[in-house]
Amino acid sequence: MTTDAPSRTPRLRTRGLRFLNRRRPVLARLAGWSLLEAGQTFLFGYALARALDHGFLAGDTAVGVGWLAAAAVAVAAGAYGTGRVFLAVSALVEPLRDGLVRRVVGRALAEADHGAVSRLTHQVEIARDTFAGLVMVSRSFVFTAAGALAGLASLAPALLLVVVPPLVLGLALFLVTLRPMARRQETFLAADEAVAQVLDATAAGLRDITAAGAEARTAAGADARFDAEYRAARTLARWGVVRVLAVAVAGRLPVVLLLLTAPWLLRRGVTPGDLVGALTYLMYALVPALQSLMQALGTAGSRLTVVLRRLTDGGNGPSASPAAGPSGAGALPGARAGAARGEAALSGSAGRERPAVELRGVTFAYGPHAEPVFRGLDLAVPAGGRLTVVGPSGIGKSTLTALVAGLLVPDEGEVLLRGEPVRAAAHLRALVPQEAYVFSGALRDNLTYLCPDPPPDSAVLASARAVGAYDLLLRLGGLDAVVAPGRLSAGERQLIALARSHLAPVGVVLLDEATCHLDPAAEARAERAFAERPGTTLIVVAHRISSARRADRVLVMDGTHALCGTHDELIRRSALYRDLAGGWSEPAGALGDADGVHAVAGPGLAGDGGHVVAHRAVGQVQAVGDLGDARPLGGQ
Repeated sequence: MTTDAPSRTPRLRTRGLRFLNRRRPVLARLAGWSLLEAGQTFLFGYALARALDHGFLAGDTAVGVGWLAAAAVAVAAGAYGTGRVFLAVSALVEPLRDGLVRRVVGRALAEADHGAVSRLTHQVEIARDTFAGLVMVSRSFVFTAAGALAGLASLAPALLLVVVPPLVLGLALFLVTLRPMARRQETFLAADEAVAQVLDATAAGLRDITAAGAEARTAAGADARFDAEYRAARTLARWGVVRVLAVAVAGRLPVVLLLLTAPWLLRRGVTPGDLVGALTYLMYALVPALQSLMQALGTAGSRLTVVLRRLTDGGNGPSASPAAGPSGAGALPGARAGAARGEAALSGSAGRERPAVELRGVTFAYGPHAEPVFRGLDLAVPAGGRLTVVGPSGIGKSTLTALVAGLLVPDEGEVLLRGEPVRAAAHLRALVPQEAYVFSGALRDNLTYLCPDPPPDSAVLASARAVGAYDLLLRLGGLDAVVAPGRLSAGERQLIALARSHLAPVGVVLLDEATCHLDPAAEARAERAFAERPGTTLIVVAHRISSARRADRVLVMDGTHALCGTHDELIRRSALYRDLAGGWSEPAGALGDADGVHAVAGPGLAGDGGHVVAHRAVGQVQAVGDLGDARPLGGQ
């Protein structure tokens, strides 16, 4: 028996407050280290203003350089504080994960819950990762805003009169849209489902409709469904405009007002350095922090609520799948993917030869009250095809691989491997997840346990060479060496898992961020090894656009529809794909890649040693400038 979402929300909120109350020392430690970030924000703009007014503009270069040096010290201190913040966040997040694991295991033992394994390995990870992201973003906004506002007040209190009102107004507008947008989106999806149902019934009963002379009555009923969907879409679009307006008010209006009021401020004692400092606070602190908060609350917050409701209340409605979603994957609120059959097929040969992987009308959601990750998705990957799946984090890429691997069961539709239902054809595929599994024991056993018959050592060594794991094998002491997973790095575990899957006698290989801990050249080598293996169909989930350049076809997912094509086709047709590809530098022949792809992002990320490369932060959500480019949900 399940309860509806409104009645469960206060109960979930109460549990959350109790959880936080029991961890007040951790929260205090988190706030203490976050003060360094606030201090960095404060001193950065303040030092820049004083460097201009008392240093460079006053003709004293030494004073200006001294203030800039103080700002550099503040940045270093803030970076140290941010590192300690991650430790405090882990002390807050891991107990949440442990509590959810205990709850899932306890319910499984009491109720023989067949979906417990999937919930343990997937939904719990979604909850942990999303909660950590929300804590980081919310904390950053609070302390960054405090430091920036304190800095503005110290420079010139009059600056607050110009900057604060539009920021508060934009945030208030955004908060007002949260609940109405969720309700309107649910209404629209219900209306869309009603249209699909009436069209299906009409198409199936055309003979009876004609024989009974019920054409006018049937048309009137269908028109009513279409009108309801149209009204719901218009209402949803109006609230979407309000949300876009909120982002514009909070993110652009303060800068415009500051520039427009500059003469008035200068007449009242505000110095040029104060104005530059105020712009620094806005452009590099307040506005980015506020926009990150809006994006997090509008996407990850809703997803976390849905997953926590399912894990804590255990509601399994009729539409719930027996398994939950994979780690790091989920649906944005209202997200749908509805690629057309012809658009998703990877080659014209799909009609002449049975596809290696085929999804027919697949709909999947994380629980009875969650919005679908996919609705009516059709996808065909021919034998020997090479498909790369790209899109923002949390959009459902890992969900797609879990469905193809048979770890998840679709609510509607079917998933086929070489024409067989995926559950009956599990022996035909191998999945390598982001967190590779290695067990304690001999290296040979780790590499061969997917093989029904023990392969010769020569075959094992050949697979290790192909994916780039041979040097690791020698370093560990050969095939008979005993490995301990805790002593291996994440990249070393991935190499072992890649060699294991390359050796396995399967025709479909799924790499779900399976090379994220490897450098770009090693990633290219591993992917090429699978692509060159005879009779292998390769599906890769990746954030590096270089992986997409190596594929036959690319499936780009943006939360409203799925679009498939070559790299060049998607550059022309997909605003999101242009955004993902725009941050990369890809000179031909770099890094010795036989495909002529440079896999390293152009702009570097802080703390990145080249082993993990992700697209820039704006790629995590659909950019405001691209909203007008989106098609109606489902591409209908």
